[in-house]
Amino acid sequence: MLKRQFDKSKLPSRHVTEGPSRAPHRSYYYAMGLSEAEIHQPFVGVATCWNEAAPCNIALNRQAQAVKLGVKAAEGTPREFTTITVTDGIAMGHEGMRSSLASREAIADTVELTMRGHSYDAIVGLAGCDKSLPGMMMAMVRLNVASVFIYGGSILPGRLDGKDVTVQDVFEAVGQNQAGNLSEEALTVLERVACPSAGACGGQFTANTMACVSEAIGLALPNSSGAPAPYESRDQYAEASGTAVMNLLEKNIRARDIVTLKSLQNAARVVACTGGSTNAGLHLPAIAHEAGIDFDLDDVCEIFRDTPYFVDLKPGGKYVAKDLYEAGGVPVVMKELRRAGLVHEDCMTVTGRSIGEEIDLVEREADGRVIYPVDAPITETGGVVGLKGNLAPEGAIVKVAGMAEEHQIFTGPARVFECEEDAFAAVQARGYEEGEVLVIRNEGPAGGPGMREMLSTTAALSGQGMGKKVALITDGRFSGATRGFCVGHVGPEAAHGGPIAMLRDGDMITIDAIKGEISVALSDDELAARKADWSGPRETIYASGAIWKFAQQVGATRLGAVTHPGGKAERHVYGDI
Repeated sequence: MLKRQFDKSKLPSRHVTEGPSRAPHRSYYYAMGLSEAEIHQPFVGVATCWNEAAPCNIALNRQAQAVKLGVKAAEGTPREFTTITVTDGIAMGHEGMRSSLASREAIADTVELTMRGHSYDAIVGLAGCDKSLPGMMMAMVRLNVASVFIYGGSILPGRLDGKDVTVQDVFEAVGQNQAGNLSEEALTVLERVACPSAGACGGQFTANTMACVSEAIGLALPNSSGAPAPYESRDQYAEASGTAVMNLLEKNIRARDIVTLKSLQNAARVVACTGGSTNAGLHLPAIAHEAGIDFDLDDVCEIFRDTPYFVDLKPGGKYVAKDLYEAGGVPVVMKELRRAGLVHEDCMTVTGRSIGEEIDLVEREADGRVIYPVDAPITETGGVVGLKGNLAPEGAIVKVAGMAEEHQIFTGPARVFECEEDAFAAVQARGYEEGEVLVIRNEGPAGGPGMREMLSTTAALSGQGMGKKVALITDGRFSGATRGFCVGHVGPEAAHGGPIAMLRDGDMITIDAIKGEISVALSDDELAARKADWSGPRETIYASGAIWKFAQQVGATRLGAVTHPGGKAERHVYGDI
């Protein structure tokens, strides 16, 4: 086997390994057991979000060791490091959720700082939970080095009374318990069996949605996102990812050669056809921003509008990530999209081949159970829909996967809540009426601060059997596990003086997911008069610290709720430093 040749004079790690002046730096590497040969090989950052916060991250440490084997076998020197994760399942329903979206920026920032500080040449990033996936991919695009992403894998479904169950069922069971329809004993039985292994939530919630994105966008090896976390085959994908990053380094294929406008469009297609999380409407623009690509919520929703929904996954459908994997995974989904002419085939991937060339290798076909044929979809339009109107001039987003058309139009009087806690308390006390539109405001990125998810409230509504009898709108977010007619990302947010801040109880609101409209029956003059009387953003308890800092820096939701100027403002690219 021929030894690979890497020109260190063109790699960032030359700043810490080459020449007499770097003798002190090399002494540190000798202290850690590296050989002279290893010191002069390319350095590959192996970044994980491992922690003991939740099952989604607990297996990443093991998988990182497999990545390192792949890097070493391909004549690279792996350097493992970790970053934070805030896991939404644990953070949900209390003040901890304000840390969630801010953690995406912290992950991207800390990975960037670690790579820059130690002059690593390439990165393999492993992530397991919601914000850690886009955070890791954002760092790769920001740095623009050879990059491979690998998902930690999904959790196995629990079993109860002969049926698969997930954490979504537990959240909804809380609502059933509060409504008096489920005993505490039955709830206790469910909570003990719903999450039986390591791995991220099993439905097509945010983690699995963004895992599918990692393949569709080209940053992850084909089919690598599918295998559940406990499967030993994950280690094989991890080892192959370590080898793949060395191939990319040899060929000088970098993250921005892979993440392009076309590949972002491919990724949005996969979100739409799988009924993925509305949070993709936040994360895809944020990834684009790192490369200086214009791709905002409007662009995402335009793709959602004309993409058929044909993969039957929870929460709107029947199946979980394990079932999708067994049906052939994202490669089969993309094969179906290609049949409809909905894939840009010339996009580069981390294999060094194009998406089209990768699809050519896919032998399996749609099974008609989990993956429907694209010409016989579940619905003709995507499982996620964008909305605009005088209530959301900068847009909003709603997940309609699995929802009948007659439930996609709703008109009702507003019942306004100033925060999620107030809404949740009202839902618990049945302090609302059938036919109302519940409005939760002051939960945007700046005004929350932190743009919390509303799963506790929406799951309680579903658990009370009211998911189809009321609608809910917010300038905050929804979990990928949310179901029911729930509109999020309403922009501008209340803290920025958006129309949602001007609503009063009884205002008639219309949501039409078929036409893509959201409006309130108020004239422009009335809205302007209310804004003139508006007392300004609600004060929060966050006057210092990381969440305050996030609130000061964060931009508009439709642009990804990002906190720095992005690729367009760059004066240098790290990969060329």
